[in-house]
Amino acid sequence: MTNEQEVYHVLEQLGIDYTVKQHPPVYTVEEVEKFWRDIPGTHCKNLFLRDQKGKKHYLVVMVHSKKVDMANLAQQIGDGRMSFASEERLRKHLGLTAGAVSPFGIINDPTGEVRVILDEELKGADKVSFHPNVNTATVTISFEDFERFLAHYKNPVSYLTI
Repeated sequence: MTNEQEVYHVLEQLGIDYTVKQHPPVYTVEEVEKFWRDIPGTHCKNLFLRDQKGKKHYLVVMVHSKKVDMANLAQQIGDGRMSFASEERLRKHLGLTAGAVSPFGIINDPTGEVRVILDEELKGADKVSFHPNVNTATVTISFEDFERFLAHYKNPVSYLTI
């Protein structure tokens, strides 16, 4: 089963309704925005970060139009400096490649080591959309179902104002 098929399989197992929109490969929010026009809901940006020692990893999920202040984020989390994790770390911890970063990647983190940080603003979303662990599609689910998906895994989840 491919990484993408595994996402659909888990969503179906959890009884989560979802829609899928196929599109050409995209690597940035700017590239995918033109395909989001027909997709309702809050579109998200996902960043995979690490602490300065490389011991802790974070998946930050926020409204796509926001910019993150790394120093402020690190202070809110209570860690020292933070930076983007390498593609090697992304592959090792979430089984993903650059351009396909998604909270669905926690499917590939059986020990729950990656900490998920959600933008507080997402709580007001009716629907949210993410890549299904590939950058050639966008999946939309209800925010309530997204929280159920996250609760199904061991990863610590916290909300911050980003």
